[in-house]
Amino acid sequence: MALDVKTNLNAVAEVKPASGQPRLVGDSAGMQRVRRLLEQVAESEATVLILGESGTGKEVVAQALHRQSLRSQRPFVPINCGAIPPDLLESELFGHEKGAFTGAITARQGRFELAEGGTLFLDEIGDMSLEMQVKLLRVLQEKCFERVGGSKTLHSNVRVVAATHHDLEQRVEAGAFRLDLFYRLNVFPIDVPPLRERSADIPLLVDHTNQRLQRGGQGIAELQSCALAALASYAWPGNVRELGNLVERLGILHPGQQVRAKDLPDKYCGNLEWSGEQSQAVEEAMLADIGVEERSMPLTSPGALLGGEGLDLKDYLRQVEEDLIRQALDDSDWVVARAAKLLCLQRTTLVEKIRKFDIRRAESLS
Repeated sequence: MALDVKTNLNAVAEVKPASGQPRLVGDSAGMQRVRRLLEQVAESEATVLILGESGTGKEVVAQALHRQSLRSQRPFVPINCGAIPPDLLESELFGHEKGAFTGAITARQGRFELAEGGTLFLDEIGDMSLEMQVKLLRVLQEKCFERVGGSKTLHSNVRVVAATHHDLEQRVEAGAFRLDLFYRLNVFPIDVPPLRERSADIPLLVDHTNQRLQRGGQGIAELQSCALAALASYAWPGNVRELGNLVERLGILHPGQQVRAKDLPDKYCGNLEWSGEQSQAVEEAMLADIGVEERSMPLTSPGALLGGEGLDLKDYLRQVEEDLIRQALDDSDWVVARAAKLLCLQRTTLVEKIRKFDIRRAESLS
């Protein structure tokens, strides 16, 4: 996983959503690819299948597609197929006539009618029952349907955009998804990358979330570079949704304050393993977060500043790392678990580094 602290932690582009509409945020290669695909397919009438893990922002991609399409002045109507019981989904999609079933005291339009001329977004299509898949396939093929309890054929002029976190080909093999419907939906697939594969976008996403919170009158917290570096190394099972929730929580806990790595909840910096370029980048970020007044001991040895004769960068960074470990141990009264949290390291990793540098408590020296 790439961690480009130099180019991304300090260069946060401004995001200006219009009318409160969510916008695609991120300049990573994965998001640039998504934007290119949207530009290519937007003005066509092709059915689009958006693939990605939960929380990656599939609906945001669908909305961006709608805004760029020729149907942008018509409705965008979303429905989560996995959140509605199977026996109610047919009525939600196609509507019903008065008296069609118990409780149907009036006729009601379904999502296909509400989206007429626009875009119908079928989220979590992989959770749709096989019975409903047959009915949806008919609408896609014939462009017409009937309300539940009705006999009048209604013609449909909508663009269908579907999304799922499932592997639909595996669902087909398991007999849980119809192959013919899969082919109908999979005309133009777009894969939305998980956040762990686009960690360079985290500063932009944090800034975007803070702007949204500010517009809503909520408090925000500014994340320092070390905190951003820690977040860039987290696996993000909840993806962008999880990041947004974390930023909102930090704004409540630390309104108007600077948030360092040690201020983050344990799980966001308790499993870090850095090496090579990542280690150097994180060390630089940590140094940037440590004010002169916070340093209980010098982080550089005398004469370490680059002079006319240069210096051995590897030895210099090794000394910086050792000094930071010693400082963390002293600040935590040599409780290794606390020191590990200050440094955003696993406890076992810190123990290995203590052995590597042969760091011992002063009173234990003889």
